[in-house]
Amino acid sequence: METIRADVTLRESYGFSAVAGERKSARDLLLQQLGRCADRASLPAGLRALTRYVSASHYLLVRHDRTFDTDIDFVVASDWPFDMVRNMAAAIGNVSSRMSEIDRCSSLMQPAFVQLADDIAVPAGISREYCAITVNVGRVRMTLLLLFPEHFILSQTSLRDVGLLTGYLASLCCKPSARQDRDSELTDREIECLYWIAEGKTSDEIAVILGISRNTINNYITSVMRKTATKTRSEAIAWAVRNNLV
Repeated sequence: METIRADVTLRESYGFSAVAGERKSARDLLLQQLGRCADRASLPAGLRALTRYVSASHYLLVRHDRTFDTDIDFVVASDWPFDMVRNMAAAIGNVSSRMSEIDRCSSLMQPAFVQLADDIAVPAGISREYCAITVNVGRVRMTLLLLFPEHFILSQTSLRDVGLLTGYLASLCCKPSARQDRDSELTDREIECLYWIAEGKTSDEIAVILGISRNTINNYITSVMRKTATKTRSEAIAWAVRNNLV
């Protein structure tokens, strides 16, 4: 991405004069502002503050435990143009589905720059390359996608700050509803199936061990993968290991 530093604009946007050495004060002020947003559970206000901090123009926060389709249920908060979000759904879903569990883990907190498809219209003066930063918020993986003005240089330090603070803000503001909380909980039987899968057992073998039918075992395993947003048994095992279930 073509870039030019905009430290002066950044300082002035936070009410500081353009004097060397005040970069840290801007970060401290950001932390205070995010604290107030977290107290009010105001995720959009916090994301706007993070967007200004890194001199981006638009933010889009998505979660990966939802289906990426045209009903955009995967969107947590956004000020991207609606048509852009709708057109991006398939692209985001395709990138996510192609990644292995190891790739997903290694990509956490690593800013990635992605070119928008040619058929996606962007606002005037906005770069066609966006930045994506993925974080874990509890058991949910989220990605913050940032648009920037054209010909803008990004500060890698600021991007790392934004990644860390996005996870912090979302963990405080994105409280699951009672229904969502129940849906994310695995039953004892589902955890048993996960354990035996991790031990290398097939569905037939687990059925014999637990004394229930093979079809029932497969139903449990399907339910596990739905609740954990995984697509294969190997990914489900990796998820279970990461969450200390097996």
